[in-house]
Amino acid sequence: MQTRLSDAAQATPEGRRAEAILRNCVHCGFCSATCPTYQVLGDELDSPRGRIYLIKQLLEGEAVTASTQVHLDRCLTCRNCETTCPSGVQYGELVDIGRRMVAERVERGAGQRFVRTLLGRALTSPLFGVAMRAGQALRPVLPRRLAAKVPARRAAGAVPRRVHQRQVLMLAGCVQPAMMPSIDAATLRVLDAVGISARVAHGSGCCGALRLHLDQHGQALAQMRANIDAWWPDIEAGRIEAIVMNASGCGAMVREYAQHLHDDPAYADKARRVCELVRDVAQVLAPHAAQLAPMLAGRLPARTVFHPPCTLQHWQGLRPAVEGLLASLGFALQPFSDSHLCCGSAGTYSVLQPAISGELRDRKLGAIAQADPELILSANIGCLAHLESGTATPVMHWIEAVDRALRR
Repeated sequence: MQTRLSDAAQATPEGRRAEAILRNCVHCGFCSATCPTYQVLGDELDSPRGRIYLIKQLLEGEAVTASTQVHLDRCLTCRNCETTCPSGVQYGELVDIGRRMVAERVERGAGQRFVRTLLGRALTSPLFGVAMRAGQALRPVLPRRLAAKVPARRAAGAVPRRVHQRQVLMLAGCVQPAMMPSIDAATLRVLDAVGISARVAHGSGCCGALRLHLDQHGQALAQMRANIDAWWPDIEAGRIEAIVMNASGCGAMVREYAQHLHDDPAYADKARRVCELVRDVAQVLAPHAAQLAPMLAGRLPARTVFHPPCTLQHWQGLRPAVEGLLASLGFALQPFSDSHLCCGSAGTYSVLQPAISGELRDRKLGAIAQADPELILSANIGCLAHLESGTATPVMHWIEAVDRALRR
C-alpha cells in the first residue's frame, strides 16, 4: 500500500513503524472473511481492511473524528486477520498505534471517560476481590444482566507445600485470583504432580493488557515495568526456568513486553529476557504427558470441547500445542464449526460493546452445542466467564479439568 505520511507522523517512531506495517498491506480483503465484527455488522469500516484505511488517513494528516474512534473501538483485537493475511500484516500492533494516536486527537465524552477510568481502576484494585465475593454471595438475587458478569464461586482447595528443585514463577494477574481462584490452585497442584514448584513474586500484578486497551497507555507501561521489577531478582539469580502463564491473554501480553518497552533504555533488555522466559502452562506440561496420562485414565469426560482463545491461537500460535497435549492426556475433543472465531469476550470488550459481544458469544455457544459436549474447556479467564454466562454446560479451564481428574 502506498502511503504519504504527514510531516508530524513521519517525525515519530510510532508513525514510521505504522507506515512500515501499512506498506505490507495489499488490500486483498482476505481478512474480512475471518473478522468477527465484519461478520456481525457487515460494514467495511468494521473490517481490518477498513480500519487499516482509517489509520492510513490518520497518518496522512486527514481529519480524525469520533466516527474513526468508534470503528477502532469495535475491533476485538482478536488478530484472526493476522492468521489469515497472506502478506503478514501486523495488524494488532498497527491498531494499537492507531488507537493511541486517535485518543490524542479525539476527546471521549464524559460518560465514556468515566466508564473506562472506572474499569481500569476497579479491575486492578485489591478491592475487586471483595466486590467479587460479595457479588457471588448475592448472585441469586442480582438482576440477570449483572449476575451474568459474576461467575459462580469455585473453591480453590489446598495448594501443595512441597518445594522442588525445578522452580517457575506465575503472574499474580488482576481479575483471575478473585473470579476463579481455582485456576491458579489447579495449576500449582498439577505442576507439583510433575515435580515443579510455582510461586507468585511479590510485587507482580496485572500484565498491563487491560489498561493498554482502555487508552491508559502510561499506566499499562508502569504495570509492565512493575512485573519486570518483581521477577528480575529471580531471573538474574538464575533461580527460575520459566514464567508460566495459565491465562492466554496475559501470556500474549507479556510475550510482547519487548515490543512495548523497546524505547525504554532501562527496561528494553530486561523485557527481551522476560519474553524469552514466558511459557504457557501447556508448554511446560507437554514433556510430562506420558507421566500424567495413566493417572487420568478412566477419569475424564467422554465428550469435551476446547474453545481456543484468540490470544492463544492467533496471538501466540499455541492452539496446536494445547490441543495436542489434551489429546495425549486422553481428552476426547469434539470438533465444532468456526472454532477460529472470537467468542466476544476480549477483556473489557463485553462491557464496552455488549451487543456485539453477546451476539458473538451466542454464535460460539450455538456452534459448540452442535458437538453435544459434557464439558467446555478454554484457556483464558475472560473467555471462561463470558461463555459460562450463556450456557448451562459446565465451563472450566483445561488445567482445572486435569486437576479434577488427578484428585479423583
